[in-house]
Amino acid sequence: MSNLVTIYGGSGFVGRYIARRMAKAGWRVRVAVRRPNEALFVRPYGVVGQVEPVLCNIRDDASVREVLKGADVVVNCVGILAESGKNRFEAVQAEGATRVARMAAAEGVARMVQISAIGADTEAESDYARTKGMGEEGVLKHMPDAHILRPSIMFGSEDEFFNRFAGMTRMGPVLPIAGGETRFQPVYVDDVAAAAEKCITGKAAPGIYELGGPDVETMRALMARMLGVINRRRLVINMPNFVARMMAFGFDMLQAVTLGLFSNTLLTRDQLINLQVDNVVAEGARGLEDLGIKPTTMESVLPEYLWRFRPSGQFDAIKKSARNLRES
Repeated sequence: MSNLVTIYGGSGFVGRYIARRMAKAGWRVRVAVRRPNEALFVRPYGVVGQVEPVLCNIRDDASVREVLKGADVVVNCVGILAESGKNRFEAVQAEGATRVARMAAAEGVARMVQISAIGADTEAESDYARTKGMGEEGVLKHMPDAHILRPSIMFGSEDEFFNRFAGMTRMGPVLPIAGGETRFQPVYVDDVAAAAEKCITGKAAPGIYELGGPDVETMRALMARMLGVINRRRLVINMPNFVARMMAFGFDMLQAVTLGLFSNTLLTRDQLINLQVDNVVAEGARGLEDLGIKPTTMESVLPEYLWRFRPSGQFDAIKKSARNLRES
């Protein structure tokens, strides 16, 4: 019988790529999610019955324990960018990760892979980064030989970074950003999945790996790159800190007073704190190269999914060519 991996959050952005890779490698894959009916798209990653979405809430002991029974390896991809309802940073990213590791150790699971983030630090000012650090600490307490993967911002067809800002360009001639001079090292999501596969299959030494792509660019430069891909001209304005703080506070308060009816997916105060800190691989840290993975460039991937934000979508290049013919 083939090996079994349980992936918590396996239908999410990075989780689905890991699930696809492990199915292709012949593993049975258990995708643990809160809404299995919304994760049925993972089933075709393998043959009938090979990839199965199952119900699990990472905040609940019983469901976490149930879905890891019989697993050879567990992967925790669960994380949130903003708090909503009972999904608080500490409950999900700190206590949730620790719960998975504690249960995995009790069940005798051989290996664990924790998807964390660059900047994870128990002393960080940001709640997001602090609880990511707490999660790492809890994982290593119960599974000392765990693999911790810390990616920078990830890009790919389902990302919430380039897709989000590209969508904003449809709203007007100005593109407001915060943290314009903060540096990032975007990493392709499938490279992160490839790193996880190396860890799952035991082809990588335990420990912490910081994953970044081949390019380090500021937020402003990333927006310029994105605008070049979608063939739009927009004025990129880096909002002053006091303006960004007022906006983030207002959005957070609106979510609070509406009891979550308005979900702040625009800019939170915690995200603003994160945007003041460079998000790049630390000097001397182990990374993709140490795993034998060549980082994928942004220019080789972004046009594959951002074309839909061009003025004429997939026909933009054809229209430009026809216009040139008329003018010649």
